Amino acid sequence: MVPSNTRVSRSAPLIEGNPVRNELLLGLPAQECDSIFSQLTFVQLRTHDVLQDSEEPIKYAYFVDSGMVSILSVMRDGKSVEVGLTGKEGCTALQLVAGFKTSDTRALVQIAGTAFRVNSPTLVRVLRECPALARRMQQYALFLAMQGSQVAACNRLHEVDERLARWLLMSQDRIGIDGGVVPLTHEFLAHMLGTRRSSVTVAAGLLAKAGLITYTRGHVKIENRARLEDAACECYDLIVKHTDRWKKESA
Repeated sequence: MVPSNTRVSRSAPLIEGNPVRNELLLGLPAQECDSIFSQLTFVQLRTHDVLQDSEEPIKYAYFVDSGMVSILSVMRDGKSVEVGLTGKEGCTALQLVAGFKTSDTRALVQIAGTAFRVNSPTLVRVLRECPALARRMQQYALFLAMQGSQVAACNRLHEVDERLARWLLMSQDRIGIDGGVVPLTHEFLAHMLGTRRSSVTVAAGLLAKAGLITYTRGHVKIENRARLEDAACECYDLIVKHTDRWKKESA
């Protein structure tokens, strides 16, 4: 069922008795709701679950309802770096919308949550009957691509403490947990940011010393959101502005 720390509108539609928060599924035309909702299964997402992997056939699409999924670019030696984040605003398996059957990235559950799952052949069939949903997924693919290109520039040009601030803000935007607590370890943050654990420790220490965050084993708490935004590099602001502008244009 729905985690108790997430607010849900009383008017939200239900799938298998579970209120829908995923923004791609909300507000669809009634006919499309009938087509897609009947095909969705409510599932739990466990931390470190791999939802799809690079160069592998895509078995399912996941419309994230709570928690957070990292989109990773994977190298031949097994190393990976995060190029995007997906929460309740999006879904996995966007390659299917373009007619592709395999993935170029790994989708890894970073923060446990829930999702509505549909198998790939069914989604491809249903999208022919659901032009509004297909358009939303196409637009979200561009949102994610924009995010990935900005993150790539960020990783090349900005200091680790600025990148960490940007990443924490992006994470909180997606999980919306009260109190600003993000359940993550330094080791996992280093993996996501593509840097050494020692560098993340130093960066987190700088932010903590400035009173912006506190850190206990496995959890980072945002203490001052406004000042953390000031400490982040320009990439966070650019991602938010591009996203807001595109959403207004598509309304």
